[in-house]
Amino acid sequence: MNIPLENSCFINDKFYKFINDEVLPLRSMNVAKFWNGLNDLVDELAPLNQHLLQTRNELQAKIDGWHRDTSNEGFSPKNYRQFLLDIGYLVEEGEDFSVTTDDVDEEISAIAGPQLVVPLKNARFALNAANARWGSLYDALYGTDAIPHSEGLKPCSRYNPARGNHVIQYAKEFLDEVFPLALGSHLDVTSYIVYYQHLLAFFPDGSKTGLKMPRQFVALCGHKDDPESILLCNNGLHVEVQFDRNGSIGCHDLAHIQDVVVEAAVTTIMDCEDSVAAVDAEDKIEIYRNWLGLMAGSLMASFDKNGVTYTRKLNRDRYFTCPDGEEYRVPGRALMLNRNVGHLMESDLLQTRDGHFVPEGIIDAVITALIGSLDLNRENSAIRNSRSGSIYIVKPKMHGPDEVAFTCRLFERVEDLLELERNTIKLGIMDEERRTTVNLKECIRVAKARVAFINTGFLDRTGDEIHTSMQAGPFLPKARIKDQPWIKAYENWNVDIGLECGLPGHAQIGKGMWPMPDEMNQMMMAKIDHPLAGANTAWVPSPTAAVLHALHYHKVNVHDVQSELRDRPRASVDDILEIPLMPSYTSLSAEQIEQELENNIQGILGYVVRWVELGVGCSKVLDINNIGLMEDRATLRISSQHIANWLMHSVCSEQQVRNVMQRMAAVVDSQNEGISGYRNMVPDTDQSLAFKSAQDLIFLGAKQPNGYTEPLLHSYRLKAKQR
Repeated sequence: MNIPLENSCFINDKFYKFINDEVLPLRSMNVAKFWNGLNDLVDELAPLNQHLLQTRNELQAKIDGWHRDTSNEGFSPKNYRQFLLDIGYLVEEGEDFSVTTDDVDEEISAIAGPQLVVPLKNARFALNAANARWGSLYDALYGTDAIPHSEGLKPCSRYNPARGNHVIQYAKEFLDEVFPLALGSHLDVTSYIVYYQHLLAFFPDGSKTGLKMPRQFVALCGHKDDPESILLCNNGLHVEVQFDRNGSIGCHDLAHIQDVVVEAAVTTIMDCEDSVAAVDAEDKIEIYRNWLGLMAGSLMASFDKNGVTYTRKLNRDRYFTCPDGEEYRVPGRALMLNRNVGHLMESDLLQTRDGHFVPEGIIDAVITALIGSLDLNRENSAIRNSRSGSIYIVKPKMHGPDEVAFTCRLFERVEDLLELERNTIKLGIMDEERRTTVNLKECIRVAKARVAFINTGFLDRTGDEIHTSMQAGPFLPKARIKDQPWIKAYENWNVDIGLECGLPGHAQIGKGMWPMPDEMNQMMMAKIDHPLAGANTAWVPSPTAAVLHALHYHKVNVHDVQSELRDRPRASVDDILEIPLMPSYTSLSAEQIEQELENNIQGILGYVVRWVELGVGCSKVLDINNIGLMEDRATLRISSQHIANWLMHSVCSEQQVRNVMQRMAAVVDSQNEGISGYRNMVPDTDQSLAFKSAQDLIFLGAKQPNGYTEPLLHSYRLKAKQR
């Protein structure tokens, strides 16, 4: 049932009731004024949203035509760049400038550290992510392959003392590296005390020493002569060393250290987009209600584990005592950002009188900001999100400066509607579409007073790379695309432009996700490259990964790295525009083609079968080698577009793809055996909505707007919910 407004919009009745009964009273807003203001905002901006989508289609049609028309001439980078300038895909770069974003929390402006991304539709996951500001280093090491699973060190049902000793040694060697003593090692310390304002460490022979850098000790809990914990700080991040001489670990430790607790997920993106399966009003209200619970501090989630019921709620801030006796307060939760949906999809929450649904991105901006504004007037709350009085909205999948300008205009109208000061809503620009990448400086320029975040995202960026150049020729296999010059140039370009536009001190420069949550040893070796690249945040898939990745930001001072990088030559936009096609002299064997198809198709089926049938937007999905990968729509986009490109250029045949799909469906069914609610695709794949959605994603992939998967996924998920 829809409720009509006086002017033009119909409102879903459950949505109307949720906003009126649960949200507006907390803001003391007049109901009629809010809905009439929303109606006016939609009337103004929905046509502009549609115009931007039409521009995308027109530009893509021109690019497709250019590639077809020049296919026999050989690719000319010079001609290609001029063509992109002529059609307005590439815009002229303006004069230098610096962003002016103010009232930004230090988690954005000053502290470099991990960033979690979590589906907001799952209340338990959202709470875990918000509370991942602090995490046990001992647990993170003991429970993952960051400590080898070699003979004698494997975790088992009971505590393994040998493995525990390796964990303790790893943690204390980390303390030696990051918080070194003036003399000796933390491994040999028998006790720590606070003498006046200094931390002292004692050794078995009675000798003592202090920290090599005394200012790294900032606070303690308990008595100075026998502290319950000491709080250290390096590069803006805290580490708490906890003591308990009667604890399960502390009773066996020379210094009675029970745990080393790390400040980990400094920021968390609460996601309304790629990691959720939200296709109707029911789903969206659930997401908004969880966001309301986070902003009001009331969200709770209960679950059973081994027959015991546990309840999650938001952690309060943490309190310590400075050496001089003053209170030392640190946040208990990650600073939360909300990732809205992009410009493409529409929502049944609102409908115009002529029968059109309203752009979902417009509704997201209004409602997430409305709920976010509840946080702004709680200066003394122990669960406040932004202490600077800002609301952080990350906007994905924007194509170029005009779309960023539209988002800024949308935020202005939302601020007017909610009676917020201008630029209260801060903008995160996801540099994941090709037209945004090549025009990044101009994208930042139009948002220079509110930009608080830019980042790179390889998977969506590659999906758009393939779709944009679909007609240019066959792309390299996926693994080889990563090795081409364009990707390194893209990653460097994002940092170069961010530094050039003065983001440090105002905004984050971020890098993408580590996709293998069970491969922490690999992550520890590889992901240190992100802070070394000048990124002051990077995405991780779990609270445990955040704890481990936080160690990288202790070992690398990102502010120093950024200062050094300011002097390097800027990455080349010509390298970014180099299309990673298969050279004409390269031919793949039949076996290589088959393996690439199997890898892509198994991943597609493994993801959509959960999205369509179970409504799971992001989860750990086994790949063809049974390695768990965090999959979302970005991974689906690149795989489906890659096969569509190979079909278009006859690298493989339609029948070959269909044959592989049948085989991989059986593999995916076996990998999901025993999962509650799972529907097998085989033997009757014709009746499987998941299988049919995968077929459409592949065989209709070249026709999907910018290669996005949402239109088809939403369609099939709605059918599954109706069934």
